Amino acid sequence: MTQQIQLYPLLLVPKMSKAIWGGRALVERFHKPGLPEDMFGESWECWDENPVANGPLAGRTVGQLRARLGAALMGEFDPARLFPILTKIIDAHRNLSVQVHPDDAYARRVEHQENGKTECWYILEADPDAALYLGWNRPTDRAEYERRVVDGTLGALLRRVPVEPGQAYYLPAGTLHAIGAGIVLFEVQQTSDLTYRIFDWNRVGGDGKPRPLHVEKAGDVLDFSAARFSVMASLTYELEGLQRTALICDPRFWVERIDVDAVGGEVDLEGMPLVAMALGAPVRIVYGEGTVELAAFQSALVPAGLGNVHFSASSSREAGLLAAAPPADHEALRRRLASAGVSAERSGAFLEQFAAARGAGQGTVKPLAR
Repeated sequence: MTQQIQLYPLLLVPKMSKAIWGGRALVERFHKPGLPEDMFGESWECWDENPVANGPLAGRTVGQLRARLGAALMGEFDPARLFPILTKIIDAHRNLSVQVHPDDAYARRVEHQENGKTECWYILEADPDAALYLGWNRPTDRAEYERRVVDGTLGALLRRVPVEPGQAYYLPAGTLHAIGAGIVLFEVQQTSDLTYRIFDWNRVGGDGKPRPLHVEKAGDVLDFSAARFSVMASLTYELEGLQRTALICDPRFWVERIDVDAVGGEVDLEGMPLVAMALGAPVRIVYGEGTVELAAFQSALVPAGLGNVHFSASSSREAGLLAAAPPADHEALRRRLASAGVSAERSGAFLEQFAAARGAGQGTVKPLAR
């Protein structure tokens, strides 16, 4: 089957999700499908159930293509497993709930699911006074947490972090967090929907009832130490004619911003599938003898079997895209930075901040589980 199909970048149809905290930005400014009255909170850009919009594989889902194409799509990642990352655009017209996600071990032991959820955010839009809630503003413990949930004073311990477009934030499993009102962001996460809601701003759901809380399970997985990080330091480098900015490096995914001009340059897929989303202007993807046009804020899944692709600005002199992928191994990004002439000192400092955020001290990034 894989030999009968010429691989090409797969444009994906997003899954739109309504939410009590959502708004109109996804339809009005990010060109997503929807009716005038729809209040969408999320556009699921790439996950196992997204159908393909273009070419001979149109209508088939990412999950179906995992099974049919195998390594041609998934490269070194086991095609029998769920697509390893899920990407979204989130419109927080109002505050999201204060919540936490479990790690892999807890997810398997308690929820009987393969993945917990570590995630990251890239800020696309933010009102002047918009902020995230990330972690605790001082060390606490489970007893105080449970007491403050009961008496309604948990908000006094939340750390408020003002944000600006272009910033990246890293949220290891166990991090207390909420997206504040007035923010639109791009999210990359492990493929999991395990969320333990702690506080929902005293509002009700669509059924007129308060949404359920998960105080006990949240207490099991919360990191009660004071927050160790804020916005992550990025690392900009040039490779194959492209300006690339490394934003996030986790054992399960890496995220970069790639800026292109009309000439553009090549990206080595490093044996893994790549998710690409154009930012404010269209991007051209050239592969072999073919070309795919990626509209502003549209996402594509680039099969690993293509080896490398060429990105360039499509209808303007400059364009940008966000790229995310599971790493081929724990040294993949370090090798890429070295090939671009980045010093070991600079790359080491960039990578170490993620280990520190995970509470791993001087530990290195662990290999991606296969």
